[in-house]
Amino acid sequence: MWRKKLIEDDEALRKILQQVKKVAVIGIKDSSRGHEAAFTVPNYLAEHGYEIIPVNPSVDTALGKKAYDRIGEVPDKLDMVLIFRAPNNIPLHAAEVLEMENKPAVFWMQTGIRNMDAAHKLAKAGIQVVQDHCIYREHLRLIRE
Repeated sequence: MWRKKLIEDDEALRKILQQVKKVAVIGIKDSSRGHEAAFTVPNYLAEHGYEIIPVNPSVDTALGKKAYDRIGEVPDKLDMVLIFRAPNNIPLHAAEVLEMENKPAVFWMQTGIRNMDAAHKLAKAGIQVVQDHCIYREHLRLIRE
């Protein structure tokens, strides 16, 4: 059953994009790095109605909001965790998410980011997992088409 939590098909991606509202972005950059995807993509999502919660110990604020050092410090119930970190960091972030009392419904890894071991653990815990997909491109293709 957990295999159904590893999301690949367009209809499941569309449903996620339509249902999630509150998105924690791990690895978000601040506006001084405005040309990087880790800033432009969350900014795009914010402009399209998503509430972005910044998570990055290297920045104080992003998109005008306080940045948290770790995902476990975010006090809000999250719909999604969006990852802008190298693949070797995924096990750590997956473990942090699995420790959360109120786990998010979705764990989304941006283009080029995959970790099957972490994905399987998250999926077994009931979390939908998207790997190696750009949320910006998928939003343009599936929602704004």
